[in-house]
Amino acid sequence: MRLFHAWLSSASRRVRLCLAEKQIDYESVAVDLGKQEQHAPAFLAMNPNGVVPALEIAPGRFLHESSTICEFLDDVQPMPPLRPVDPYALAQLRNFVRWTDEKALPNLLILNWSLMLQPMARQWSDEELQQKIARIPTAERREAWVRIARQPYSDEEKAEARRKLLLLVYKMEALLASSASLAPSAWLIGEHYSLADIAAVPFIARIAEIAPEALDASASPRVHAWWEAVRQRPAFAAARLQSFGEVLQQREHASAAGH
Repeated sequence: MRLFHAWLSSASRRVRLCLAEKQIDYESVAVDLGKQEQHAPAFLAMNPNGVVPALEIAPGRFLHESSTICEFLDDVQPMPPLRPVDPYALAQLRNFVRWTDEKALPNLLILNWSLMLQPMARQWSDEELQQKIARIPTAERREAWVRIARQPYSDEEKAEARRKLLLLVYKMEALLASSASLAPSAWLIGEHYSLADIAAVPFIARIAEIAPEALDASASPRVHAWWEAVRQRPAFAAARLQSFGEVLQQREHASAAGH
């Protein structure tokens, strides 16, 4: 298998976590989002949406959408199982994953793109911007790139995105309380680590950077314990969830060395 991904992408991180839990060997192919390699014809042939990740499961056969990829991996490598057997619990898992995609992700993107992509995009000339926009296959992403390049999010908008992102912590606290009432468990759905937990990890990793107080034991005791348990899993280290701060420092050092 070959995974085409970006190290800081939340969707890519999900898939890397799943591959690590399954102990599936794969070739890592990093896609540079700043250079818009995800909009190149070669990548669009793998994922017509022009977003990471894409997983090549056999020559010329590709999967995209992180939730789809993770369920596929759980099918082809059943051990350890990452989905509950009970149909109701499985439906709960899928609802939670969908909630993170629809409610948490848009707010995470505002914060991440403002930090990592806006400094570069705002330097493009109008001609460069139009050339880059023309390669983007979806209207939603074209609008997002124009926004980040020409109408940066205000401090108020970023504060609101942060507030909405933190709703995930409250949702998880309630889910963990519900799970604990049914069986002793540190996990979101049932008594075993699952794709629901994997879906949440990239978001909580980012919240740990931008709002660590939200994960304090005094504020969110169940999420705090869950996060401690997640970070102790071997797959967490294997998936390489490097902090945004570390990446920015590396970029600054590389830029300084280049000059």
